[in-house]
Amino acid sequence: MAPMPEKRHHNLTGAAWMLLAGASFAVVNSLSQYVSAYLGLHSTVVAFWEYFISFVVMLPWIISTGLASAFRTDRLWLHVVRVAFSVIGIQFWLWAMAVPVSIWQAIALLMTSPLMATAGSALFLKEKVGPSRWLATLVGFAGAMIILQPWSDDFQLTSLLPLAAAFFWAGYSVLVKYMSHTESPAAIVLYLLLLIAPFNFFLALPNFETPTTAMWLVLIAAGVLVALAQWSIAKAYENAEASFVQPFDLVKLLWNVAAGWLVFHQVPPGKLWLGAALIVGASAYLMVQERKRPGRA
Repeated sequence: MAPMPEKRHHNLTGAAWMLLAGASFAVVNSLSQYVSAYLGLHSTVVAFWEYFISFVVMLPWIISTGLASAFRTDRLWLHVVRVAFSVIGIQFWLWAMAVPVSIWQAIALLMTSPLMATAGSALFLKEKVGPSRWLATLVGFAGAMIILQPWSDDFQLTSLLPLAAAFFWAGYSVLVKYMSHTESPAAIVLYLLLLIAPFNFFLALPNFETPTTAMWLVLIAAGVLVALAQWSIAKAYENAEASFVQPFDLVKLLWNVAAGWLVFHQVPPGKLWLGAALIVGASAYLMVQERKRPGRA
């Protein structure tokens, strides 16, 4: 049995990597909003370049994983569907950044994705979801409604874009959970990285343009940070159990609020903190319940 201090050290290292991932994504969100809403580059083009650049940055790691074994799969079509869900989520998310939807509102609504994934697992994977988990899911969606306030005169349909992104990323998560029984983690990651760029390129074609120098600087920085965030998540799970590091992902709300305030002077109203408290509380509860399930690492 490993000594307790060593285990604690690995857990803290994993938590630090997860916090770095959240901070990196917060900067990426600000850069994406800046290049689309303020420099005028179409969101579909932003999506293509950001993820293509991140793919190039991560290419040495992809090669080092051993491509021959990772390519083996009997479910190629499911990989395609899974990546399509991810790409549609990306497109909705960057569309929200281009409108622009306030970063604090967008990220808070995006955090409903695990709640949607819980519902999707119950409906499509036939996982047993007890009354307490359904209640937590409803509480989380109540928090989203407090943030959205669809009954107010200020409500705009574009505010629903982050929820659309959350929905498709939840579908992606459900498919990953389903495929993890037969597909290796290397195959799941590899097919995502290989297929995401062609999907994004196809969607960007109608609006394709050559970025200006200022746009290139922002896109390269965002692409590198996307790669850093993905690498940080992998390192977090490598150093600590998922059940330990996952709650640290919730800190991304604070990172994004800080980024929105520093870059765009977006000051969140009181309704954010009430709604976000319900969403974060519900997500944290579901994480605890997931950890208690038998056979879960």
